[in-house]
Amino acid sequence: MTNYPKTSAMMQRGTEFLGCESAILCGAMSWVSERGLVSAISNAGGFGVIACGAMTPELLDAEIAATKELTDKPFGVNLITMHPQLFELIAVCKKYAVTHVVLAGGIPPKGSVEAIKEFGGKVIVFAPTLALAKKLLRSGGDALVIEGMEAGGHIGPVATSVLAQEFLPALAKDHVVFVAGGIGRGEAIAGYLEMGACGVQLGTRFACATESIAHPDFKKAFFRAKARDAETSVQVDPRLPVIPVRALKNKGTEEFKRKQIEVAGMLDREEVNMGEAQLEIEHFWAGALRRAVIDGDVENGSIMAGQSVGMVTKEEPVAEIITELMEQCEAALSARVAA
Repeated sequence: MTNYPKTSAMMQRGTEFLGCESAILCGAMSWVSERGLVSAISNAGGFGVIACGAMTPELLDAEIAATKELTDKPFGVNLITMHPQLFELIAVCKKYAVTHVVLAGGIPPKGSVEAIKEFGGKVIVFAPTLALAKKLLRSGGDALVIEGMEAGGHIGPVATSVLAQEFLPALAKDHVVFVAGGIGRGEAIAGYLEMGACGVQLGTRFACATESIAHPDFKKAFFRAKARDAETSVQVDPRLPVIPVRALKNKGTEEFKRKQIEVAGMLDREEVNMGEAQLEIEHFWAGALRRAVIDGDVENGSIMAGQSVGMVTKEEPVAEIITELMEQCEAALSARVAA
């Protein structure tokens, strides 16, 4: 991309790894990151990622096939490590020679990384601590996403800026590292590139793109929201390891508290084991998110959003979002050189 020489130079390792023009990944958002949005992002020079979420292998097969009909550019698939059919999903990725597989939601189970690398796929991992990041990269991870608590959806407890300061000096020289969480403008991208990142991941900025299938009422909720409206869910029972979720507060937030109490009761009565209990929670989120994204039920559904939601004020085509981010990043880098 000749229009952004400084940004392109600093993103070079990221773009070479991804096979795209700008090292801007779209975070995998269940129900949102589907064929339309994913192909639009890849066609615009970014890197789209299909959110497999709770999909069956058959559904993922259809989604990948449909995405390939819409773009000939590289795109990835995000798989949840606790999915009971993880290896069948990996087999679907193999069938279509998916170039990049993102393993999210926990430590990849034994054999999963190897199964992806066996068909030539590159593995992108997440890690909440530096020690785990080093272990995953040693164990076959090809790239790392460090995601701070400002992000939407499932999050960890530490801010992006702190994680970047801890991870990038230790890893960026020898590894491909992307930064995510709370990024809404190109000036922030410039800062992380200067710290050693070779690209970024954004979700919230793309959720309301023109090409996003999200319901108009879902998008309107984003346009109305401010950063402080994107709150984290609370853990009701300490025995139930619930990963916090950041979303806009509504009646659905309270419903999640009731769901946790219900699942904790099932644990007490030994009706489910801990793994099944966690899947109950994941299925709750999948359903709640669908109600908001697809049905437009913004009162009772889950409106997952990062704290950058306050910067989302209108519906824009994906290509314009990426162009704006790149222009802002280039201007910030140029201004620092000039100074």
